Amino acid sequence: MVGKGRFFVGGNWKCNETVAEVKHLVEELNAGTVPDDIEIVVAPTYIHLQMVKDTLNPPYQIAAQNSWVKGVGAYTGEIAPELLKDLGVGWVILGHSERRALIKESSALIADKTDYALHHGLKTIVCIGETLEQREAGELWSVLEEQLNAVADKLTEEDWAGVVIAYEPVWAIGTGKVATPEQAQEVHAFIRKWASEKVSGKVSEAVRIIYGGSVNDKNATELAAKEDIDGFLVGGASLKGDAFVTIANASKAHKR
Repeated sequence: MVGKGRFFVGGNWKCNETVAEVKHLVEELNAGTVPDDIEIVVAPTYIHLQMVKDTLNPPYQIAAQNSWVKGVGAYTGEIAPELLKDLGVGWVILGHSERRALIKESSALIADKTDYALHHGLKTIVCIGETLEQREAGELWSVLEEQLNAVADKLTEEDWAGVVIAYEPVWAIGTGKVATPEQAQEVHAFIRKWASEKVSGKVSEAVRIIYGGSVNDKNATELAAKEDIDGFLVGGASLKGDAFVTIANASKAHKR
């Protein structure tokens, strides 16, 4: 089964960029040309969200890199989805491996965050992926199923219209190592089959399954040519305007 969703490109700026650097990056992105038939989102730090929202031109949309599991209240240091929505932010990244590893976020917490964000006005980019040790131990499929099942157990079939699944093998994030197109396609096909069996055939066809892990302007076209790779979540290369624009244009290689 091949996905039918609109090609999706996300840029995760992580904990990077000064005000001057953000201004320069936005200028580079605005100067480039991206296809009008894709969905394209960037995720600055919280402190730069308003600045980027006010200066980055369509078709770019804005995402936060995280959100809290509850609403406004006495949660020092957290940002509620309601506040992001009020700011005009439409997307949030949840479950990134850096938060799973460094902040010790569990799959259950990520599922709860996803559920809350979806029901309070945000669309979600839900990240999953295995470590090298898990892959080498033959635990790849069980790890992914555990992460996916936690989310699926919280959502209705209708909720999935607001979810993009980002497969990011942890061993490929920021390391320069990239899953081969064949490795990525194998996992994406597994995820689509899982969606068909766990949720529905309709969701399996519609959900975007994007790849992340050292995606750059040199390898994006080869990856995009795989039928189940519906886009990318880009880290380091998203901080280079010309490279990110090139990655967005790799969507032309995607097969339907």
